[in-house]
Amino acid sequence: MSIKRRISDDDGRAALESWFRARSAGADGADGAEGAAALPRSTRATAVRYTLEELATRAPGNSVEVRVPPFGVCQCVEGPRHTRGTPPNVVEMDPATWLELATGLTDWEAAVGTGKVLASGSRANLSDWMPLRP
Repeated sequence: MSIKRRISDDDGRAALESWFRARSAGADGADGAEGAAALPRSTRATAVRYTLEELATRAPGNSVEVRVPPFGVCQCVEGPRHTRGTPPNVVEMDPATWLELATGLTDWEAAVGTGKVLASGSRANLSDWMPLRP
């Protein structure tokens, strides 16, 4: 079953490219992170939501819940379906970390190792799907 897209490819790619350009401007320093954070909230939200939709498309399923507050959440990865209460497999991070993972500016192990990603559960590992950017 495919997910229902809410964000068009054109809008999502445009938002993601805007974020990537702003973030890459300072490549190794805080200037890039500050530039990306200075983008309009709607641009950052669209980039996060679009990449969450892309993850759900590439890793269909309902066994892992990926949370990127305050912008979005998705369920993905094949396995036992969760229906009530706190999901057994949860991945949570801030929007900047999510977009860095999705675009390949950081890798899964580094993000988890530094505590930027909170992952709990036996299936809460997204390294097989990161980065999302082609």
